[in-house]
Amino acid sequence: MNLLALETATDRCSVALSVGERVCARVDEQPRVHARRVLAMVEECLAEGGIGAHEVDAYAFGRGPGSFTGVRIGAGVVQGLAFGSGRPVVPVSTLAAHAVAARRLHGAGQTAVCVDARMGECYWGLYRATKDGLVDALAPDALARPEALELPSAAGWFGAGTGWARWPELAAGMEAAAGFDAALLPEAIDLLALARRAFLAGEAVCPAEALPVYLREEVAWQGGSAG
Repeated sequence: MNLLALETATDRCSVALSVGERVCARVDEQPRVHARRVLAMVEECLAEGGIGAHEVDAYAFGRGPGSFTGVRIGAGVVQGLAFGSGRPVVPVSTLAAHAVAARRLHGAGQTAVCVDARMGECYWGLYRATKDGLVDALAPDALARPEALELPSAAGWFGAGTGWARWPELAAGMEAAAGFDAALLPEAIDLLALARRAFLAGEAVCPAEALPVYLREEVAWQGGSAG
């Protein structure tokens, strides 16, 4: 299947296209350029993959939680692309993408994702790797105060996400951790396999239902530098 994914919920803007077994990807590390760069990156991936937008079977995007502006950009761009080509959309948790990236980069089998959500709160998710190289959530993604988190006590957990640097006391409290990567940011390539599994499970939605997930009721906040 031909699947195009966008991840714009963090300071890293990325696009990935799978055409059969081939993957084309673009990554831009510049903050605050997502809105200006993402469509050009889509066009570059399609050109490299040798297909047109009408040949994409489904679109995926990092639905959040993450930067309010960045998540909104990803949802809006994917909705426009999907409406234009009449294709479905697969929303994918950005925290799950963190866990896939931790598995890809560090071989993590169990990942505690902690991302700074500003306002003294964090986005939190616990994921376990599956035999097919993906991850399953052990609980719904959450917005929490760091001091209220129940940290994994078992050995072997890996900590991923900006929250581990923002609150070093959390890392100190997970004494049996296998390691931490507080600089880890997911990429669109980390969405592809998750989106394919969700698509095959019938979890794709129409473009109008491809909505961001903020987790916070109050969205008028300074939600990161993507834009």
